[in-house]
Amino acid sequence: MRKKHRKSFSLMIYTLLIIGALFIILPMYITIITPFKTMKENSLSFFSFPTSLYLGNFHTILTSPQYYAAFFNTVYVTTGTLVLSFIIHPMMSYALSRSIQQKPRYTYLYYFLLAGIFIPFQVKMMPLVILMSRINMMNTTGLICLAIGGSTCESVFLYVSYLNAIPQDMEEAAYIDGASTNKTYRLIILPLMKPIVATVLIKNGLWMWNDFMMPLIILNRTWKNWTLTLFQYNFQTQYTTDYSLSFATFVMSMLPIMIFYVILQKHIIGGLTHGAIKD
Repeated sequence: MRKKHRKSFSLMIYTLLIIGALFIILPMYITIITPFKTMKENSLSFFSFPTSLYLGNFHTILTSPQYYAAFFNTVYVTTGTLVLSFIIHPMMSYALSRSIQQKPRYTYLYYFLLAGIFIPFQVKMMPLVILMSRINMMNTTGLICLAIGGSTCESVFLYVSYLNAIPQDMEEAAYIDGASTNKTYRLIILPLMKPIVATVLIKNGLWMWNDFMMPLIILNRTWKNWTLTLFQYNFQTQYTTDYSLSFATFVMSMLPIMIFYVILQKHIIGGLTHGAIKD
């Protein structure tokens, strides 16, 4: 009876795993094959493999000036957000983490930042539009500022949680040797934070590259400010039945951020003090 029970349980687990894998593989399959089919092929069968390697959809996208404007705007917004996030958030979190340990009253500031995680974007949407409009920041630079502000609460939460687990022995040794707080942060703390920094950068990079709501309310006044998500949105409203062209933009938008993820994901897995002490 036990063997039959185990076999039934294993069969149920594998069935669920197969169904879950299909939910992942099938959308990816459709996304990859659809751009290589003509509009006629897609109308006949949406799931069939393309009869030939049709590249006309990619040619149409690559000859559109709106695509290049959207691509460079997306790169600018994402890169600017990540660079400023890398400079501001770890430094801010380090100061907050060590201040909490020395002066408990800073805990209230930490909780105040945590409260921002629970505020839905829809609540902040209209005040943000009014504010950005009044200060003439309805552009890509203004979007970077909003992204930094919007990612601060969650990033600080992740960084502070990680920093609290780092022992202060090496910091104290550095202070004894005459190192300043700035030098201690740059040469000791920041290298130890590499796994969590990579995690936060990947999270924020994926968010900004694929974000739709903030670009929609900030950048949708002219196509020269579009990001790739807005390009896809306006493109689909113009060509509502041409899925081949729409999916071609999806594939071309996914490639850069997938490469970015592959480059940084290896840094997520690592020991806390890996490489900090050499024999």
